Amino acid sequence: MSVLVDRIGQLVTLDPADPGRPVRRDAALVIDDGQVAWVGDAADAPAADERLDADGRAVIPGFVDSHNHLVFAGDRADEWEARMTGAPYTAGGIRRTVEATRAASDDELRATLGRHVAEAHRQGITTLEVKSGYGLTVADEARAVRLAREVADEVTFLGAHVVPADHADDRQGYVDLVCGAMLAACAPHARWVDVFIDSGAFTVDEARRILTAGREAGLGLRVHAGQLAADGGVALAVDLGAASVDHATHLTDADVDALARSSTVATLLPLVEFSTRQPYPDARRLIDAGVTVAIATDTNPGSNYSSSMTTAIALAIRDMGMTPLEAVTAATRGGAAALRRDDIGHLGVGARGDLVVLDAPDHRWIGYRVGVPLVAETVVGGVRVAS
Repeated sequence: MSVLVDRIGQLVTLDPADPGRPVRRDAALVIDDGQVAWVGDAADAPAADERLDADGRAVIPGFVDSHNHLVFAGDRADEWEARMTGAPYTAGGIRRTVEATRAASDDELRATLGRHVAEAHRQGITTLEVKSGYGLTVADEARAVRLAREVADEVTFLGAHVVPADHADDRQGYVDLVCGAMLAACAPHARWVDVFIDSGAFTVDEARRILTAGREAGLGLRVHAGQLAADGGVALAVDLGAASVDHATHLTDADVDALARSSTVATLLPLVEFSTRQPYPDARRLIDAGVTVAIATDTNPGSNYSSSMTTAIALAIRDMGMTPLEAVTAATRGGAAALRRDDIGHLGVGARGDLVVLDAPDHRWIGYRVGVPLVAETVVGGVRVAS
């Protein structure tokens, strides 16, 4: 089955095979058997089985949201309210979600997860990474990655989110559990392993041990680091060849230099800074140094309960020094790079047919009309999933 998307006023392809022409005017494209098969001028568009009329609107690649915590129960709206009145953000609230998630049934978690995925599609997100991390027992973490695998190909084992209350007096024992029985139970359902490095979570030495064990189990590496301080996590991520280091808000010059010399992507999470009232990361500094940058939402019940990638893009433009095209690129091709994927995040021939039709004539309107719902259609593999 082929689909012609025509009468596109502005087409943002971000095609790596045509880097000098990331944006086209009066364009069309064809998706055949789930992949982009043709891109060109609207006047030259071939016939197809079906037609999607863009009606002069802008079309961009589907957003690749490479950092999310979506398997959970309960909420922490009271923590958000407290932060809005001056209380500082800490990692300790994670344990509240752990308690609620452990108590929830599979069906309850599955229903909430389904709502999150449907919401993501309405936000123009066509690829989701989903982490565990709110179970923190062997059985509950295995359940989380199994449920995540039902809705996402990019599943991350995050048993090293925080040390749970039931191991508060036995950190070493918990690290042993994460590296042993918990990893063995979760690895068959996951593609990645992640560790939260923070004063309220895990040390660099603990993270090295967990990540090394995950790599030996066949998982790719991801790292939470630099959210509240320059904590040594960036150096660890680069040393181990992690695909991404996420948050990356507080970086030393050595951190930036290390990232620039590596293939590790700096995944920035501006909605977290918005929700926690923390300083925004300096994306301009990273881009000018040659670092590959991604933007993700980090949807979770504590530090940010928003899946609005368009708002994240607007914040990146306003507060992080990015141009509109850089921000859209970070939310698409950047996210794909953070997942070590070259089949998503762009609309070049051969890419998966994932795209967003904006209710706007130009991609710059994402920041220009911040807060306005501009995602008119979301298409995954040539199939409409939201409109």
